[in-house]
Amino acid sequence: MIDRGKRNVLGVLLNAIDYEAAVQQVIQAAQDGRALAVSALAVHGVMTGVLDARQRYRLNHLDLVVPDGQPVRWALNWLHDTALQDRVYGPTLMLGVCERAARERLPIYLYGSRDLVLENLSARLRQRFPKLCIAGHQPSRFRRLSVDEQAETVRIIRDSGARLVFAGLGCPRQEVWAYENRASLSMPILAVGAAFDFHAGLVAQAPATWQNRGLEWLYRLLREPRRLWRRYLFLNPLYLLLVGLQLVHLAHFDPDDVTPPVAEMRYG
Repeated sequence: MIDRGKRNVLGVLLNAIDYEAAVQQVIQAAQDGRALAVSALAVHGVMTGVLDARQRYRLNHLDLVVPDGQPVRWALNWLHDTALQDRVYGPTLMLGVCERAARERLPIYLYGSRDLVLENLSARLRQRFPKLCIAGHQPSRFRRLSVDEQAETVRIIRDSGARLVFAGLGCPRQEVWAYENRASLSMPILAVGAAFDFHAGLVAQAPATWQNRGLEWLYRLLREPRRLWRRYLFLNPLYLLLVGLQLVHLAHFDPDDVTPPVAEMRYG
């Protein structure tokens, strides 16, 4: 079990951690009835914090931010000698938490995406983990929520009896949601993004060889070029350039150089 704490990558604080330690933190918080806001960040997620001081504030106030992408793991190793042997991939983390939640009888809640995705996801999770209790699920409204709607969403999740919630709203909305609802839910919130579509069987994951070489972004770009070309062809080279500048000490990225959000975004 490896947990070397938070490290600065381009001003975003990332946990140098492995699967075992991440799952244990989530399960312990669920057993204790304690808030724990978790995100799995790939390059795109890190760059949302680099380019937006308000989002950087939110990310740096989450409890656990794991290296979802191989290039994020590489940056932790290059910059901080963390010697991480593997990333902590959000979809795999979700399965690990579900396996432990089933064993420990901890009900889960699924929030986000669409009804079709949630129905398929629930069925496949129950098939994979027969003892897993899914206390409920709720689709995204794909818009800003009113104060009353946000409060109602939180109430439904709390009243369901769930002990932890997975959020699949997409980056950066799910990280905003985890940040805003951490205290009111008082349970682990795991922002896992595309894991919902993958585990529902509706979107194919990149082959393992592509994932291990840090080429998952290319696989997704080839499948959805119109939607993703700006994200990957602009942000990925910029990320590598900035990591290189931090590595050779030509640029300093202060994690305290942030702007506190002045109002809630209330995505849902």
